Parts: sequence; C-alpha cells; structure tokens
Amino acid sequence: MHIAVNAQLLNTEASYRSAGVSNYSRNLLTALAKEADGQQFTIFVNDPNFAPDSVEAVLSLRRSRWPVQQPLVRIAWEQTALPLALAGMDVDLMHGLVNVLPLASHVPGVVTVHDLSFVRMPEKLPPAKRFYLARLCAASVSKARQVIAVSRQTADDLVSCFGVDAGKIEVVYNGVAGDFHPGVAAETEAFRLAKGLPARFLFYLGTLEPRKNLLRLIDGYARWRENDPAGGGVALIVAGGKGWYYNEIFRLVRERGLESAVRFPGFIPGAELPHWYRAAEAFVYPSLFEGFGLPVAEAMACGTPVICSDAASLLEVAGDGALIFPAQETAGLVDALSRLFAGGSLRRELVQAGLARARRFTWEQTARETLALYKDIAQRH
Repeated sequence: MHIAVNAQLLNTEASYRSAGVSNYSRNLLTALAKEADGQQFTIFVNDPNFAPDSVEAVLSLRRSRWPVQQPLVRIAWEQTALPLALAGMDVDLMHGLVNVLPLASHVPGVVTVHDLSFVRMPEKLPPAKRFYLARLCAASVSKARQVIAVSRQTADDLVSCFGVDAGKIEVVYNGVAGDFHPGVAAETEAFRLAKGLPARFLFYLGTLEPRKNLLRLIDGYARWRENDPAGGGVALIVAGGKGWYYNEIFRLVRERGLESAVRFPGFIPGAELPHWYRAAEAFVYPSLFEGFGLPVAEAMACGTPVICSDAASLLEVAGDGALIFPAQETAGLVDALSRLFAGGSLRRELVQAGLARARRFTWEQTARETLALYKDIAQRH
C-alpha cells in the first residue's frame, strides 16, 4: 500500500510551532516507519531538518517549493498543488495529519482531528484562524473515509459539532516517547544546577495562549503562597513559546508582585524536557480544553506528581494518576497544591499511579493502530 501524508505542519525550529501537532506528526511518522509492514509512504513536508534515521526506504520525503511555512500559502498549497500532485502519483490513501484533507482530490482520505477548540472556544483564537479551521475541518471530516480522533473528547465533539457518524471515527491516542522516564537523582540535581533552576518549583509546559488557563494558574499560585506556609519556598516556572493573547499573563504576574517567583524560560527543546519534568516538585496543567494533553502523560512518565484540570480529555489521560481540580475554580487549584505539599503518602501514591497510567500511551501503539486503520480502509474500499 502506498500512503501519502500531509505533514506540512511538522516543524523542528526552537519555538512553539514544534510542539503540539508538530510533535504528533514527527513521532507518528518515525513510529510508522519502524512498524510498517510493506507499506510505502510519501511524506509532504516543509521542514528542511526532518530526516528520521534509518527509515529512508519507507518514508520518501517530498518538499514543496512553496513557502508553506506561511499559513495562507500553506492553505492554498493544500487545496490546489497537493491535489494536483496526488493526481500524478500511484497513491492508495491520503492522510491529513492535522484536521484537513485536500478537498479536490479523489484519493481516499483519512484525517486526524486533534481538537475542536475553534468551535468549542472560538473566543480564545484569532478570528482568521478559527474561520479557516472550522470551515476546512468540517469539509474534511465529511469527505474522509475515516476520521482519527486523538481522544474520546474529540470524537464526541465531532459527532455533536459536525454531525459526523460515530462509526466513521476511530479514537487513537497519542504516545509518550521513550525518553520520558524517571531519572537518576544525581543527574537531575546536576541539570537543575546547570540551568540555575530554583531548588523547588512547580512546572507548567504549553503554548502561552488563553485556552491554557494560565491566568488562573498564576492567581491560584499567588493565593497558595499567601495562605499556605508550604508555598513560600516554591517557585513557578511557566515554560512554552508565546502563542497569542499572552500579554495578560505577564501583566497579572506584575500585579500580584510575583516577578521574582515566576519564571518564563520560553520554548524548551525536546531533548531537555524530561530533565525539566524530573526536576520539578510537581507538574501543573490547568487547561480549559485539550484534544489530548500530552504534557500530562509525559510528566507522569517521568515520575513527577501531576495536578491538572478536569477538562474531559485530561481525565482520559490522567485517570487516577493525578490530582484533579475544576478548571473554572481557583479554590480547587489552591486546595490541590495544599494537599500535595502537606506531606504524607499522597506524593508517593501519585508518582506510582502516574507511572502506571503513562505506560498505556506509546507511539508504537499509536502507529500500530493507525496502520491497522489504513489496512481496514483499503480492504473496505
């Protein structure tokens, strides 16, 4: 079977663009190449540095001359140049890795949908972005032979928001890379000292944008420090690239007088991430809405206690491996922090439960389930 894959949003630059859907694209393609059983892949990719080791015989990379790193150009390429390219190829299936298929192509398609935040929370995104995503995603899932949802939350949203037949949707969870595992205490301490990190800190990782609920995180952290003696010696590190509508985050830090307690290191390279998780006292993820919530799984895999919101997809990922608080309630976040830092056995219990939970999510499993879906589509059509 010959499968074409649109991976134009795969990005290896040191910015928020290499997180999220880019991380999914990179890890899935690498795992697909290793798990492939006679399948051949043509990957449409723009990033000049993506060249996974030892998979050239399976993944044929095809780079466009169009400057598709520009969103409007990429949209035009997907709907004009890509269908033309597919028409001249002997391709059995087209996989759009991020929400969209080439609508004019006659090649059978499968599309991965990561979340419908642009429908569920439109006020959190720039207008042009939500318009493009909503229109083309709705048309793509209608056209697709099969839709991959990265969580049950996303699958349910596809049914309720776009009217997609539930039988057309397959839930295939994201994975956690093998680099994310508990470390050696001495190595973690050496990393902390080398980076000049606080002796004790809470850690958040994700794009700085409204959907991540960072105003509540900062407010809850401030209240915890004010009312719980345990909070006074614990810093907060808010890591991740700047997305959109992020100035309010920095303003609130200044208003609460937290400039010396809250750090913003910006984007963190993927190779360093396991060390950051391991060095933290806890990982805190207050997001209002997620498609999957990979940082929660990564933190648990590293043996770091997790506090996260009750967003539906995060409950799917975390299960009993994290402390959960209502996303809209600052008091719930403060209470979770107080419970975790009160001593006793809770920390140890969370670590063990989190490790067990994280083992459910591997990119190898993601690739195997995706390949099985390809074969099923070929047999049925």
